Amino acid sequence: MIALEPRDSGIILPVRAQPGAKKNALTGEHAGQLKVSVTQAPEKGKANAAIIDVLAAGLGLKRSQIALVSGETSSQKKFLVTGIAMPDLQARITTALEL
Repeated sequence: MIALEPRDSGIILPVRAQPGAKKNALTGEHAGQLKVSVTQAPEKGKANAAIIDVLAAGLGLKRSQIALVSGETSSQKKFLVTGIAMPDLQARITTALEL
């Protein structure tokens, strides 16, 4: 299960990034983190932008609802997700990983 953290400003979503993958996708769960694969190389923030795109598409969110809050150069990142309730986000993650 993904270890979501509630905050006053939204929900912290922990992500394990896999840049340079064969395809862009939400690929599963690892140690309480959502695994996200992107084809972009980890240079100049390109992979981070691609991760936001994959999260938005995969979870039915707007790009503006997702912001990177830590782990800019690490494979372990934390994103702030706004404008959605915790149970709704958990349900969207579960649905996305079942596909």
